[in-house]
Amino acid sequence: MRMNPRTSERIAKALIWSAALFVLVVLVAIIIYILIKGLPFINWSFLTEIPRNMGRSGGISSTIVGTILVSAMAIVIAAPFGIGTAFYLAEYTRENAVTRVIRFSAESLAGIPSIVYGMFGYIFFVIQLDLGWSVLAGGLTLAFMILPTIIRTSEEAILAVPLSYRETSFSLGGTKWQTIRKAVTPSAIQGIANGIILSLGRCVAETAAVILTAGAVLHMPNSPFSSTRTMAVHFYILASEGISMDNAYGTAALLIILIFLINVVANAFVNRAMAKGR
Repeated sequence: MRMNPRTSERIAKALIWSAALFVLVVLVAIIIYILIKGLPFINWSFLTEIPRNMGRSGGISSTIVGTILVSAMAIVIAAPFGIGTAFYLAEYTRENAVTRVIRFSAESLAGIPSIVYGMFGYIFFVIQLDLGWSVLAGGLTLAFMILPTIIRTSEEAILAVPLSYRETSFSLGGTKWQTIRKAVTPSAIQGIANGIILSLGRCVAETAAVILTAGAVLHMPNSPFSSTRTMAVHFYILASEGISMDNAYGTAALLIILIFLINVVANAFVNRAMAKGR
């Protein structure tokens, strides 16, 4: 018996909405659980003091600074190369063997587990280049890890810009660079920024690649060559070794808040920049 098309459409829509609602409920439940467990332990001393006694006491100020330094270094290194590659693929070349290899490589690298990047960073940056466990080694490793994501998201955002924008710019005498700068980039900036925000969130929450390259010491980093411990690594060590579940939950709650603030501030900045550009 053949099902009525409207009935099958309603069933499909109900299944899709049910799946989306299930994912949303699970996500919200996890976030609420961690916030309920962790927020009571977040106070001024927790934010400003350095961890003591392997993290059983004190705060997490050095891990906050370490997270910011490693993540910022990764974004500063990866973003220019990723966005530049995306513009090259979308605007300066046609589909050929080279572009197919670049896209295939980016897609393949995006699926590699982070522990593999950590081993690469440990062997190449920490040992071969003699950078040691440091902010620099961790930032470079994360830059390699997030580069494929920035390339693919930026390219998709650029390709989504209507062809008529380019044609209008060329018809008015604009050069290729002027067209990219004045017509393409303002329209693609939100998609590019979303890719960078996604990559930044991955850097902040990364553990495996960082613990093998940036280290896990608790002192305050004072240079790019200092070893450091990020908040994600701190949470992992506290929880996995049973050192202090209270501080672990507090660190996890602060990580969620930090990622939320990064998304809100970055999106507000992008929207403001787009409004000025109109």
